[in-house]
Amino acid sequence: MTRTASTLSAAVLVFLAAACDNKPPDAGDYTSRLTAARAAKDAAFQRPCCSDSSPVPDNRKAELLPLSYFPIDESYNVPAVLKPATDPTVFEMPTSSGQPRRERRAGTLEFTLRGDAMTLTAFVEADAPNMDRLFVPFSDATSGKESYAGGRFLDLDRTATGIYELDFNRAYTPYCYYNPTFECPYPPAENRLKIRIEAGERVKAEEKK
Repeated sequence: MTRTASTLSAAVLVFLAAACDNKPPDAGDYTSRLTAARAAKDAAFQRPCCSDSSPVPDNRKAELLPLSYFPIDESYNVPAVLKPATDPTVFEMPTSSGQPRRERRAGTLEFTLRGDAMTLTAFVEADAPNMDRLFVPFSDATSGKESYAGGRFLDLDRTATGIYELDFNRAYTPYCYYNPTFECPYPPAENRLKIRIEAGERVKAEEKK
């Protein structure tokens, strides 16, 4: 049975939030907070598969954990403004299972990264009761090389201001990379960046497929 990547995401977020509650004195520092969150995710993924917090099959834990990342680089953490979409049309996003996922465009995130103006489309599930969570799938010039060929994801909490923190250091690999029983959407053409995003989760050299 194919599962969606969102099956575990809420549980993992709760686990990570709880793990960061007991912060050391210097945990307010950006690098310290991000490092702590990554350690908490590794701990969650070490749990038996496929529990509420780990998509990683037990026979692959030694191979995949701890997860691999590009070095933390704060220049990849940038503000973005969401230009709301006016077209309510449902978009069928291709997935790893071959069954399209119904999404709606929430809007276009406009941002500047290292001096270059860029955009990424943010999505919400077509049947979602609200737009509290935005889904930003993307690929870049590292995809299929240093990072997963199917792209990476960012999740954003909806803001009242329309201003977002777009932190590529938090870009994560879809669960279908670890376990093919999970269904993961692929980034549409509009979210395929032509530059290298050397931030966030990557694959280890010996894991490349």
